[in-house]
Amino acid sequence: MHVTLVHVHVKPEHIDDFIAATRLNHEASVQESGNRRFDVLQSPEDPARFVLYEAYVSAEDAAAHKQTAHYLAWRDSVSDWMAEPRQGISYKGLFPQG
Repeated sequence: MHVTLVHVHVKPEHIDDFIAATRLNHEASVQESGNRRFDVLQSPEDPARFVLYEAYVSAEDAAAHKQTAHYLAWRDSVSDWMAEPRQGISYKGLFPQG
């Protein structure tokens, strides 16, 4: 399994906007055939910090996600709301398998 943890720091005045846009991206992403998880996490200590946990069957499925209309719309709408560039870190998912 191909997992990416995407760390996002949002400008405080755009937290609600970011959550709304990310909800739309989440709802469409979990419908992708290669998607296994798409969790959106918000820090309780700093509500402007988020982690997106994206798990796909393969790196190819994760790459295909970045070509979808919903991802491209999300990327374009949230880019100006970020306090710093988002950082995606890839992992090999071991468990659960599949």
